[in-house]
Amino acid sequence: MVRDHLKQQPWSLKRRLRKRFDRHPKAFALGCCGVAIGLSSALWLTASNVAHTQLQRKPTLLELLNEVTTNSPNVLEEPHVKTEPSPPRADDWQSPLARQCRNLDQETEARLRNLKHRLRKEREIVAIDSSNYGKRYHRNPWKKALDPKPRLVVLHETSNSLSSAINTFKTHHADDNAQVSYHTLIGRDGRVVDAVSPLHRAFGAGYSAFLGEWAVTNPSFMGSVNNFALHLSLETPEDGYFGGRTHSGYSDAQYDSLAVVLDDWMKTFDIPAEAITTHQHVDLGGERGDPRSFDWSQLQVRLAALKRLC
Repeated sequence: MVRDHLKQQPWSLKRRLRKRFDRHPKAFALGCCGVAIGLSSALWLTASNVAHTQLQRKPTLLELLNEVTTNSPNVLEEPHVKTEPSPPRADDWQSPLARQCRNLDQETEARLRNLKHRLRKEREIVAIDSSNYGKRYHRNPWKKALDPKPRLVVLHETSNSLSSAINTFKTHHADDNAQVSYHTLIGRDGRVVDAVSPLHRAFGAGYSAFLGEWAVTNPSFMGSVNNFALHLSLETPEDGYFGGRTHSGYSDAQYDSLAVVLDDWMKTFDIPAEAITTHQHVDLGGERGDPRSFDWSQLQVRLAALKRLC
């Protein structure tokens, strides 16, 4: 049971407040305003802290990719042919990269870890013309679902200098057949240049497929791997500028940077070593032979050291 004097306490408080208001109305009003402002400020700061915390969380690359593909057109232009072309026969791919969990080169690992740290500052980004890359599509012209998430890496070579390739990408090409780009290029000195975000579709391979899979995104053309591939190109040595099936090969610095870039892609997109291939293998026209003189054993040592082959 509640005691009587406790029941009367709220009413006594009311009377005291009323008396103070009658004696000092201005001061009382200012005090009330101060309390209100204080409460508003506290609420505002709380909301700001929540908003700041939300802004600090950056979306992952895969989350961004999902947004890009979701916002891309659901259906491309009406197909010029009534039926979707059948994918090609699956050509077998035996990866030259072998599983390796032991006998790792610790010196190579230390060197590549240092390079990875350094490339966070030194890795370059160039802006190329919008005609040379596009969005990743999640539906084809026949309204069938496509999986646009990167799950394949295609290795290329520039066939000329690094600067020449970049200039080509910066040039507007109205002709679809002339549009070309890679996601990343690696110079002879190990310089890493990003030309197309992994979120977008680089035009690295034309008529192409991997293990019988392609994606048709333009009804005027046959399919390609571009919608689900990442393209990486190595700068060609000078003795390879004028054709031929071979050349002097790629530098140690190029193989180091290649391994670091691949390590990042394999981790981000969960790409297995078996899905690293060449332009020569995916090309269905039989016209591409790059990257010429590529030494898979050099990549083996480096990816093993980074524990990507175990």
